[in-house]
Amino acid sequence: MKIAVFSDSHGDPREMLSAIREFEPEIVIHLGDGSADLDNVRDGFPGLTVYSVSGNCDPDFPERAYATVPLGEHTAFITHGHRYGVRFGGLSAMLYAAECNGCDIAMFGHTHAPEILDCDGVLVINPGSIGKGRRSWASVVTDGDNISCNIVYCD
Repeated sequence: MKIAVFSDSHGDPREMLSAIREFEPEIVIHLGDGSADLDNVRDGFPGLTVYSVSGNCDPDFPERAYATVPLGEHTAFITHGHRYGVRFGGLSAMLYAAECNGCDIAMFGHTHAPEILDCDGVLVINPGSIGKGRRSWASVVTDGDNISCNIVYCD
């Protein structure tokens, strides 16, 4: 299964749409701050499964602050991260929430800083920002229990 993970598109869906055309994922996950940009995704790719949460810059989109998403044999905890203090370098609150929800993957945005970490068996993914600065996103591929993840830069 191919999954494209985006965050922080901030009103500029161009790179996100380009990445979807090129990568051809089965699932798109958007981690907030640009919820309106998902209209472009849904219009352009009507058969695509899209999961999203709201960010701190999405006041008109009362989507959930977090969700759990099935990804084959894995379950992902998705959140923007601002309610879990991720900007201040702490992942413990988010990791605790992921654990409480039975998730082995935790995804967040907000910081615009891409990273992939293994935190005591939980795969942590921040795709960076697809809309500002050095634009990036995360490609995730699952095959049974196996999972691979990469940060893709749009330069």
